[in-house]
Amino acid sequence: MTACRYAGRALALVWLAATAGCARTDRRCEGCETLVVAAVSEPSTLLPPLVSETVGRDIGDQVFERLADLRPGAASIDSAAYQPALAARWERVDSLTWRFHLRPGARWHDGRPVTSGDVRFSFDAFSDSTIGAPAQSVLAGHVAIVPEDSATFLVRFTEASPDELYDATYHVRIIPAHVWGAIPKESWAGDTALTHLVGSGPYRVAQWQRGQFLTLAADSSFTPAPALRRAIWRFTTDPDAALNLVLSHEADVLEAAAGPERERRAAADSTVRIVRYPSAAYGFLGFNLVSAGGHAAPHPVLGDRATRRGLAMAVDRATAAKAVFGPAAKAPPGPMSQLLWLWSDSIAALPFDRSAAARELDAAGWRSGKDGVRVRNGRRLAFDILVPSTSAARRQLATLLQEMWRSAGAAVTVTSVDFPVFQERLGQGRFDAYIGAWIDEPSARGLADQWTRQGWAALNYGHYTNPGFDSLFARASRTASVADAGRAYRAALEMLNADAPALFLFAPANAAVVSSRVRDLEINPYSWASGLRNWRVE
Repeated sequence: MTACRYAGRALALVWLAATAGCARTDRRCEGCETLVVAAVSEPSTLLPPLVSETVGRDIGDQVFERLADLRPGAASIDSAAYQPALAARWERVDSLTWRFHLRPGARWHDGRPVTSGDVRFSFDAFSDSTIGAPAQSVLAGHVAIVPEDSATFLVRFTEASPDELYDATYHVRIIPAHVWGAIPKESWAGDTALTHLVGSGPYRVAQWQRGQFLTLAADSSFTPAPALRRAIWRFTTDPDAALNLVLSHEADVLEAAAGPERERRAAADSTVRIVRYPSAAYGFLGFNLVSAGGHAAPHPVLGDRATRRGLAMAVDRATAAKAVFGPAAKAPPGPMSQLLWLWSDSIAALPFDRSAAARELDAAGWRSGKDGVRVRNGRRLAFDILVPSTSAARRQLATLLQEMWRSAGAAVTVTSVDFPVFQERLGQGRFDAYIGAWIDEPSARGLADQWTRQGWAALNYGHYTNPGFDSLFARASRTASVADAGRAYRAALEMLNADAPALFLFAPANAAVVSSRVRDLEINPYSWASGLRNWRVE
């Protein structure tokens, strides 16, 4: 290719800001070593302890490194599944301690060496309540870093756990103490200086034009050298605008088409291809098992196990998932995305069976009324589904469920509210049922906050509780063998499914839209752009 890829197009201003352009005497255009990503949102920060948006993580993971990387799809408790990153090697010292050795010659982008002191500083930052990092609850008071020399340190835990190596490597990206140590932590969120975004990864931040684009440039000291010299994130405000950037050849990659209609548009363009990969999300309808706003009395309709089971068997989950999220979506066998290592189609779940649903509702005392709505002791089988107005997919799902339950004799309404109101009502228990979605992490431990008794103070908004489930889940979380832990977790999930505190509705797959000029693209579904350094463009 002998001409600049983006000459004469809308990206020209971005390109001129990012590079001096193509020399006509060069045999290759510098644009052939540049990849442009269309992003639907813009991060507020790239500093790892403060990052909350996935786009911030995607960009930040090119700049800052973990000590080690977990192989995609592997169990977090599998010590053989971790690959060197900023740490070259590690070994277990005892049941509570690991020793790590930094990569020889590891340096920050400003040329200073990365030290064990930087690792201790980073873990302290992620544990600090002033920062409030998402991993604070996992790390604070549970993990300590003890430097042995400049390149060697111990990671000590207060309690033994099969997830020790995971907690030592997954949550924390290492940041430079010599940059951030002199800045008060309460000022970190407001710091916008690019010179402070110093990492040890394959790329450095070259330019950030807020509201427009961000440019990463390959760091010359990183080994092996990245195949791409530059990566540019172009920020848009909605999925259609992002897709248009790729279809008009102003961007090369879009993380996800976000809906069947956009997938069809992309599939009709021969200059791009669709790359499917499983999403880390799963969605569900959660029942409120207690009276609205209270934690004592059972919900008059949904507090009854037999009623919930009957309602669950009246829903064709697989059809609903595909109708809303496309043919690659699945109805999960429990609270999990397609990525979580626990996924198994052998996990027992309540089947879609209208006859069995009717028998279960009959046994629960619900009798058909004159208008077709079941009644028990003068109360109609009626309840409301709460959804956020910002999610068209959840509204569509609620409408599908409403119709399926109408056929079963349930009168269901749908209430759509702004997302802040949605979150407020969940926290206050002011709902009958709601459609929610969670993002998995590789450890199954996060399910405790969502479905065990301890989660009543966290994400278990429906206040499901079963001591048997909690006991099985706790035993599974203490099991070190991948095979034994998998069996224990699945037994716990089968008990959860039988109680039907929720309907696990969808585990979608993402459809990346990729220019035909992009080569060697491999996607880690937990961090889709993490392999960017190895991608190539024609």
